[in-house]
Amino acid sequence: MKIITGNPGTGKHTIAKLISEKLNLEMIDINKIAIAQRLVQKNDGTLNVDVNKLKKIIDKKSQENSILVGHLAPYVVSAKNVKVAVVLRKSPYKLQSTYKKRRYSSKKSLENLGSEILGITYYDTIREFGQKKTFQVDTSSRTISDTVKKVESIFKKTRTKDDKIDWLQMVLKKGDMQKFFPY
Repeated sequence: MKIITGNPGTGKHTIAKLISEKLNLEMIDINKIAIAQRLVQKNDGTLNVDVNKLKKIIDKKSQENSILVGHLAPYVVSAKNVKVAVVLRKSPYKLQSTYKKRRYSSKKSLENLGSEILGITYYDTIREFGQKKTFQVDTSSRTISDTVKKVESIFKKTRTKDDKIDWLQMVLKKGDMQKFFPY
């Protein structure tokens, strides 16, 4: 199984859909499964998911010829089923406008921006699936087409080097820590 994960707004579903069509792979959407199985609860403007129950369901759906997409991938997919995992990343400055358009609450925006700045999803993906299976791709300035090509090359093993991303240094240099971490 191939994984596309990352924080909300990085382009996961768009890229996964295009690649699954191009490579004739089944796309498994973690969010849709969680909602369909009623494993989601709304709590203070955010959605909480029972990841233990979801993991059991995902394990049953895992197939060699599939792309699993969603930000919860490192928490609900068994490492034994994963061939390669791609973490899509995006500049927190660009993500801000995405979250504003989506009308995320301030709390939800800050949580997701903080996670992106600190690279939590990338770190958790490496921890769960291993450094050799995990790649990160910066979607900040890439077109959808270029992102698809890059992810596809990772899936086909024609590209083994990932993008070097350090949003924390960028935010520190701009003096914006208080903006993203006000508490």
